[in-house]
Amino acid sequence: MSDQPKNELFKLRHTVAHLLAAAVQALYPDAKRTIGPVIENGFYYDFDFHMPISEADLKAIEKKMLEIGKTWKACKRSQMSPEEAKAVLKNNKYKCELIDEFAGAGEAISFYTHGSFTDLCEGPHLEDPTGQLKNFKLLSLAGAYWRGSEKNKMLTRIYGTAFFTKEELRAHLNMLEEAKKRDHRKLGRELDLFTFSDKVGPGLPLWTPRGTRLRHVLNDFVWKLREERGYERVEIPHITKKDLYETSGHWEKFKDELFRMTTREGHEFALKPMNCPHHTQIFDRHPHSYREMPQRYANTTMVYRDEQTGELHGLSRVRCITQDDAHVFCRHGQIKDEMLKIWDIVEIFYRAAGFPDLKVELSLHDPKQPEKYLGRPEIWSSAEDALREIVAIKGVEAEEKPGEAAFYGPKIDFIAKDSIGRMWQVATIQLDMNMPERFDLSCVNEEGESERIAMVHAAIMGSIERFLSVMIEHHAGAFPLWMAPIQVRVASVGEAHVEMVERLVRELNSHGVRAEVDVSDSTVGNKIRQAAKMKVPYTIIYGDQERDGGPFHIREFGCDEERLVPQKELAEHIERRVKEQMGVDKEV
Repeated sequence: MSDQPKNELFKLRHTVAHLLAAAVQALYPDAKRTIGPVIENGFYYDFDFHMPISEADLKAIEKKMLEIGKTWKACKRSQMSPEEAKAVLKNNKYKCELIDEFAGAGEAISFYTHGSFTDLCEGPHLEDPTGQLKNFKLLSLAGAYWRGSEKNKMLTRIYGTAFFTKEELRAHLNMLEEAKKRDHRKLGRELDLFTFSDKVGPGLPLWTPRGTRLRHVLNDFVWKLREERGYERVEIPHITKKDLYETSGHWEKFKDELFRMTTREGHEFALKPMNCPHHTQIFDRHPHSYREMPQRYANTTMVYRDEQTGELHGLSRVRCITQDDAHVFCRHGQIKDEMLKIWDIVEIFYRAAGFPDLKVELSLHDPKQPEKYLGRPEIWSSAEDALREIVAIKGVEAEEKPGEAAFYGPKIDFIAKDSIGRMWQVATIQLDMNMPERFDLSCVNEEGESERIAMVHAAIMGSIERFLSVMIEHHAGAFPLWMAPIQVRVASVGEAHVEMVERLVRELNSHGVRAEVDVSDSTVGNKIRQAAKMKVPYTIIYGDQERDGGPFHIREFGCDEERLVPQKELAEHIERRVKEQMGVDKEV
């Protein structure tokens, strides 16, 4: 990134979004402008076109943007009353709807003017964009419902990005090209990991045997690390009465995302959006002595969010989310040790997953918006100070992010940088002083008195679906040996070798190696190509030499040279490599 600060990049992209709207207005006078926000790596603008456009039209729009951008100098901000604003935009029902919404919330109705183009906008923009509106690119078209609701009209969304320098733009476009090759939706189909069905519904992935095996490998590793640190497994139902979420605060905070249902007897239930309230009830089933503390519960289970259809995206954004959730109920003096244990799990797991260096962020509450959070200010201050102490003990730098906390407590977020330079929020540790208050959770201390406890939320992978979207793209589908759903493919040279190949695979499976056979009628060359296409880490061709006891020639994915391994040492060799990659000495 150039020396320009992040907020200046935001302003640039926001200004270019307006430049896109100005170009569309010039080329398509009948098109209705709606909204054009800045997003993580660029911007978009939604339009209601009277005639469809295609990606082939983006070149002409870019050309018009360059032409108009040369004329834009200092921008001007102005305010109007709702009545004045609606009079100006009387022919645009979308903008008028926004004006009514802003006015109802008591917000200012502001406009920004660049050259002869004016748009309803809260800003900010570059104060003087002279000479800076040239390093941009329109990337793609997509359909998007107005306000994200499929009950509304489908609009045309134009995505774009912008940078201050040509070099930054070129580097970003190269990264996007590489990202296309690694798209988890494409690789998921090619590697036979998951699928979607219109009959099942959007945002509801279906996992194949291969994909299910991959999920279990990852979750088993997380569980092994937790089990070694004193966690116990629990299970909870997937539907719950309204009462639980009213007490926890989720009923109000998640009211637009809940899948609700009413029983024949008139009781309101919901598919669970979170697991933590249920775990409080397991803890609260009977009184706990201080000698029993802490209590550590782990539960890999699904939660459900009624995400808007337009926001769904492969595994990255789904309606059925598998969380590797854990909650620790502990005394305040135990918080430090428990959070450090979780941090250890995060480091071990992500080192094995291919992310040895994690960035750390502290997600804190915004004291200027107390209505967004549960609990008293002093509880928040105490929790946030505790997290700062944990970070200090670990000796790492952590960026503080006010306003990014969960509504019930601050958290430590771990950020991973993938192989093409993108940053992803992965694991999280949250300290919660509010849920114990709301559910009146306590233990009996040494003096026989009731003592309020603390609650720690921990997700290592978080959403397993989203985590796998990151992992597939990070490794381009070529998972390390320990993680791969199939670790070894053994292919026969001819019919005479089939029985021995099947026997070898059974033996490998008995040693915990995930192996499969290829005894098809294909040529040896085709079998090797098929194994490479499925990105299987190890491929062994079994012929006369192997039948006669010669060493196995292992073809390792991505390597040109074969590895020779004596037959009796094959399972041990694989087990040793797996343990090395996972960074553990014990079997997992």
